[in-house]
Parts: sequence; C-alpha cells; structure tokens
Amino acid sequence: MKTGALLALTLGDPAGIGGEIIAKAFRDAPEHTGGCFVVGDLAHLRRAVQAAAAERPPLPVAVIEAPGDALDLPPRCIPLLQPGPGGELVPWGQVSARAGRLAADAVVWAARAALRGEIAGLVTAPLHKEALAAAGVPYPGHTELLQAEAAAFLGRPVEQLPVRMMLANEELRTVLVSIHLPLRKALDAVTFDNVLQTLDITHRALGRALGRPPRIAVAGLNPHAGEGGLFGREELDVIGPAVAAARGRGLDVHGPFAPDTVFMRARTGEFDVVVAMYHDQGLIPVKYLGVQHGVNVTLGLPLVRTSPDHGTAFDIAGTGRADASSLVAAIRTARDLSADATS
Repeated sequence: MKTGALLALTLGDPAGIGGEIIAKAFRDAPEHTGGCFVVGDLAHLRRAVQAAAAERPPLPVAVIEAPGDALDLPPRCIPLLQPGPGGELVPWGQVSARAGRLAADAVVWAARAALRGEIAGLVTAPLHKEALAAAGVPYPGHTELLQAEAAAFLGRPVEQLPVRMMLANEELRTVLVSIHLPLRKALDAVTFDNVLQTLDITHRALGRALGRPPRIAVAGLNPHAGEGGLFGREELDVIGPAVAAARGRGLDVHGPFAPDTVFMRARTGEFDVVVAMYHDQGLIPVKYLGVQHGVNVTLGLPLVRTSPDHGTAFDIAGTGRADASSLVAAIRTARDLSADATS
C-alpha cells in the first residue's frame, strides 16, 4: 500500500467513546483497519484501549512520526500520530475546553494532510460541539471546520466552497440543505439557491460513487408538501422551481414530495437519495434504521471525509460498551470513496 492510500482516524473528543470504538475496530475488524492510523493524543488513546479491552489483552499502541511509518508496523498494533504536546487526561464524559482543543487539533492535522495528498482521507470519531466552543473553535462541528480548512487551502472564501452532509446506510441516503442551524434559521435557509446548490452537489458526488446519475427525491418543507399552498408556499415558490431548474440541467430530480412518505419510497428503491430541507427532517429517518450502520459523508470537499452516525456518548464513555459498527462502516465507505476519487 502506498502512503497516499492511508486513512487517518481522528480520535474525536477524548472524553467520549471515540478511542474505544477505534480500539475495537483495530481489534475486531483488522481486515478494514489495515492502512489506517490514528491521529490524537497518546495517553487518551491508551486509556481508551484499556477501557475497550474488557477481559482481553489490549492491543499495543505504537507512536509514529509520519503516516508512512504505519506501513512498517506489525499486525495487531495501533499506529498513532500525535499532532501536538500531550498532557493530563480529561475526565470521561465531561465537557472541557482541553478535550475540545485536542479533538480539533487532530482534525486540522488530518485535513491538511489529506489536502496535501499525503493520505487518502479521514474518518472522524465523534467530537462534542460544546467542548469545541469552550476551546474557542469558531465552528460548530466537523463539517464547518473541514470546509474552512479546505477553502483556506484552495485560497477561496468559504462561501465559494459549498458543502453538504449526507447520512447513509444500506437502506437509505439523505442529503441536507442546511446542517447545524437553529430551526428558525434553518427555515430561512430553504432558498432557491440553496436547494438548487444542494441538488447539484448531490448529483456530482453521488454520481461519482454510483457510476451513474443518481435518482434524487426532494422532500417538501411543510406537511403534505404544502398541499397546494394550503399549509405553506415554500414548495410552490422555492423548492418546486429549484427542482425544475435542476431538471433543466439534466439532473434526475423529482418532487417535492410529502416529507412523511418520501423516505419510505427511497428505502424501497424508487430513489437513490432524498434531499431533505433541514437537519432533523433528514437525519431522524436514517438514524431510526440504526445508528450502528449509518455513515456521515461530507459532500463538496476536495478530500474524503466520513464519520460514524452517532455522537460522543458521554453516558457510556469509559465503560467498554461502545459499538464500533458505525465506525467500521465509515472506514469502508471512506475506502470506497477514495478509490472512486483516484479511478
């Protein structure tokens, strides 16, 4: 394997379950973690490995200086690159500025390495948005932080690098028009330009992954997709015209459809993906089908980034009970996407 084919797994918030699911993935799914290395703090990863071990011998952690060093390690060993100085352990399950800073530093290092072409992409373990804010990080989550890093690398304003969140499992994919916004602001974000831009990004990104134009369904904003204007006019004045414009560009787009039924239609195979108008409208259906299988993919970035479909799980952090299935799925997806990008 070439160095540029490696995947970086960022440790996430060290007070959460990120380290534990990474340790379990290396232990239980070595066929998927080959060619992966961890970016984060050594002491916190070692603590997580011990927590995840239960009654089994913990896997050793080997510190590496550069991504390529991971290729020289023996099997059943977790390579770790530490991007900054270490320090005291943060408590399990507590929001802290130090935890937020450690999590952000790992993501920034991995993003810059991916942008320089030194690695194939990154898989991000969960971070905590309150901890990020406490650390003074001016972005609410991974998506916005990665967008800013990519825009700076390309020398563009952030506004010229639009990105979108896609959540996917084996049964359903959904892409969001807006991501981390209060609901009142998310409703204002349902504009013609934002909907059309989301359709364009979805068409390009998913088309590369599928090898064909995706069949895109669009969810309405209002109950019954507005019922002809009785329950709101966004479908008539904003969403419908954006769909028509996308179809005029040759995209295979349909809708807007009633939000309470369109996801079921996609799940049965009528569509490849649903474009949802705001965060919870799109994420609840996917997560209901099982967070252990879901993968978060950032569309529109000049790098590959995936993550598990769950959060830091502070309530079980340190207990060894965390399930690594979603992380393993995210690694598989990142591997597939990076292969598509180079084919």
